[in-house]
Amino acid sequence: MGTITEILVEVREGKDHAIEDLIKIAYPELRRLARHYMGLERPDHTLQATALVHEAYLRLVGKDCTDYRDHAHFFAAAARVMRNLLVDHARARLGVKRNGGIAIHLDEALTLADSERGELLELEEALKHLARFDVRQSRVVELRYFGGLTNAEVALVLGVSERTVKREWRMAKAWLYNEIRGD
Repeated sequence: MGTITEILVEVREGKDHAIEDLIKIAYPELRRLARHYMGLERPDHTLQATALVHEAYLRLVGKDCTDYRDHAHFFAAAARVMRNLLVDHARARLGVKRNGGIAIHLDEALTLADSERGELLELEEALKHLARFDVRQSRVVELRYFGGLTNAEVALVLGVSERTVKREWRMAKAWLYNEIRGD
């Protein structure tokens, strides 16, 4: 077994053992990434890091594994999948709360939606809004904040310099702060 990048090359070459090797070597890092994500969530979250890793892995290998170029690209994809899983989970949770079988008026529903809205959903909406104006800044936030990648790894994934990543990160954080806080 080699590095993740070497194993991804073996996957592209169609070697039988490559998928098994990928999970063996990637699992600890995927676990770390999931624990990072879960650390950002509320303490009473019903989704566990292990379940997040397993679901993310199924989605990662469920699509064509030959698409991943290297270690950083694979974990950037893992970060995006985990983020999407958590956002879907949060949306489902809020949906259950809103549709508990009690009839309420639309204006009351909007008030409830605003008061129960999770920070993750706010960030998700702000990131989508940012992506309409600057896709690269949105990707930098996704890879740094959600993916836990370093500036060097983000630069490698995006094909830009580390200096550009640092600049985009600062600008995106400021923009998101203003977007979420409404200042």
